Amino acid sequence: MNSRHSFFSLLALGLAVTLTAHPVQAQTRVGEAAMVKNEVVRVAAATSPINVGDALLRDETVRTGLESAARLVMADSTNLSLGPNASLKLDRTVFDDEHHYRDVAIRLTSGAFRFVTGHSNKAAYTITTPLATIGVRGTVLDILSQRGKTTVVLQEGASTVCTSNRQCIDLTQPGDTAIITSSGGRTTIQKTNNPPWTFAATCTQAAGLCTVTQFADASPVMPPVDDPTGMLCGR
Repeated sequence: MNSRHSFFSLLALGLAVTLTAHPVQAQTRVGEAAMVKNEVVRVAAATSPINVGDALLRDETVRTGLESAARLVMADSTNLSLGPNASLKLDRTVFDDEHHYRDVAIRLTSGAFRFVTGHSNKAAYTITTPLATIGVRGTVLDILSQRGKTTVVLQEGASTVCTSNRQCIDLTQPGDTAIITSSGGRTTIQKTNNPPWTFAATCTQAAGLCTVTQFADASPVMPPVDDPTGMLCGR
């Protein structure tokens, strides 16, 4: 009886040590990397490279290096392309079901992006830059986030672009562009249909960067604790 008690005591101790060394975190798989060129990393507790097929997790930052690019496919088949020296954070993701988001927020910190909405209700999406909040309505958008300036070019659909002080512009026709600038503590927004920039030139720099694909397995799953990138999930 004593030996049996000692066995279960040791088993419990070992389980406690394992859980302490490897805390289980409720990290939800919200998408995956569909295309990667050169240096693409995730920034969480530590920095690690992202490869094609790797899972994207809630609340992590994705960053590309010089002469690098990536295309991310979210669980609702939204496609998000990043050019060189770009950084974004998956700020908030709430699933409605395994194929749709109820609420998702993406923060584009710096760099050039192309955003193509997927199957979720378009009102579920909020995109932010340091200067702008961007609402989407069945949309393809090119977004350039620079220090003191954000450029948003509508390629398809419709969008509303607002500054932090709630100056807003509706983009309704292809080529409609919102340009937000900040200088001396003053933020302004202007609209033009003659865009000074688009993501098209970036598309030509990497094969597959601007291809639009469906998410292979949109089920939000819990990655194993010894597989922090989620590479083994459903693959």
